[in-house]
Amino acid sequence: MSVEEKFIRYVQYDTQSDASSQTIPSTKKQLVLADALKKECEAMGFDRVVEKQGTVYAFLKEKGTRSKEAIGFVAHMDTASEISGKNVKPKIIRDYDGQTIHLNETYSMDPDRFPSLKKVKHEDLIVTDGTTLLGGDDKAGIAIIMQAMEELIHSDQPHGPVAIAFTPDEEIGRGVEAFNLKEFPVDFAYTIDGDRIDAIDYETFNAAEAIIDIQGVSIHPGDAKDRMVNAALLAIEFASMLPKDEIPSKTEGREGFYHLLSIEGECEHAKLVYLLREHDVNKFENQMETIQQIAKEMNAKYNNRIEAAIRKQYSNMKEYMHGDLRSVHRAEEAIRKAGMEPVHTPVRGGTDGAMLTERGLICPNLGTGSYNHHGRYEFASIPQMKKMVEIVKSILEG
Repeated sequence: MSVEEKFIRYVQYDTQSDASSQTIPSTKKQLVLADALKKECEAMGFDRVVEKQGTVYAFLKEKGTRSKEAIGFVAHMDTASEISGKNVKPKIIRDYDGQTIHLNETYSMDPDRFPSLKKVKHEDLIVTDGTTLLGGDDKAGIAIIMQAMEELIHSDQPHGPVAIAFTPDEEIGRGVEAFNLKEFPVDFAYTIDGDRIDAIDYETFNAAEAIIDIQGVSIHPGDAKDRMVNAALLAIEFASMLPKDEIPSKTEGREGFYHLLSIEGECEHAKLVYLLREHDVNKFENQMETIQQIAKEMNAKYNNRIEAAIRKQYSNMKEYMHGDLRSVHRAEEAIRKAGMEPVHTPVRGGTDGAMLTERGLICPNLGTGSYNHHGRYEFASIPQMKKMVEIVKSILEG
């Protein structure tokens, strides 16, 4: 089975995570894919395969080499919540002609609107039918790892110890909450969870989630003078007090943002959920302080009706690498061997690797050849996924 066939099979699994759930993993449906991957690893011939709390771990002993440097690869099973990941119907476009791709009668991908399409002309692509996301984030990563491992196991290529892991709940910032480092005995690792395959990412956002809970007072509007407190209006007021240009659609590079992920409300109760993102740790601390300061000002104005709870999600992994770039240099060598010049860009997001690095396991991020994540306009390049399989195997050469 090819990496293309593996990917198409994996995206059939509905694995969306749920931020409101307190279980590990957050949704039972992620366990269905976890079980399938566990069985596939066992059949493939790994020396040890374990599934614990929704994370699948598999391990290969060294073969034909004196190298004792153990290397790991990680990808996540869950998909984003912005759009449905159920009943995905992938379509293959052979030898893409560079023109607009019509996903269905309503939705199309124009290269001028989605410039990543301009870089994949004449490549074979996998796209959606326009009704769901595709799942390239991160089932492309899973397919790449599984294909590389299958080819490695059935080849004569020497390699040191290898571990792989497939995690749940990365999209809600909880991918490695239950990650057992004892089941993953490596010197360093890589997440395969980006887009462009010439990139090695080791600078991420600092990230937090802020939940603003507002209690109102509901009274008949005809008798509301000086008595009603409309929580929905307070939510609007709170949002208006944040910096207007520090939002995702107006920022780039190392510029941070406040992302209003969701808003719900009526007169009696309202809730805002924000994602806070900054590369610079001091600016990140200022973001969290800004949220609390606005809550404090509005509580003084409206008699303590607002509660702001902030949960840190992950940190900028660069701060926790402490200058150890062995993993980066090894990936650079593999990318150059594949005929490309490696690039390093600040990630406007995060990966499981950010939290693993903070816990002491250095884990930069590599690409998948899939693009436009978290929406119906996702697509994956088949030749780029194939090249990533070769890059993974090249990293492991002992």
